[in-house]
Amino acid sequence: MAQANEISISLPTSLVQFIETYKITKGCQSPSQVIELALELLQNQDLEESYRQASSEIDSAWDITVADGLTDDIRVIIAFGGTV
Repeated sequence: MAQANEISISLPTSLVQFIETYKITKGCQSPSQVIELALELLQNQDLEESYRQASSEIDSAWDITVADGLTDDIRVIIAFGGTV
């Protein structure tokens, strides 16, 4: 388990009640575990968004290059002015 650090946060009563209810109904050991699970979900959500953004930036010309039937070795030779 990673080293735990203690912080203090202020939350609206409704969120404190939600945390307590979630802890009881889901069998979490503490309110901290509920917060940890929530933060892990936020991290995963950010990571998924980053992957979505990266995949939208893929160059469609790359797909053509990958499907051209040439091996990487041949591409390097051609790129440096050689002949096959």
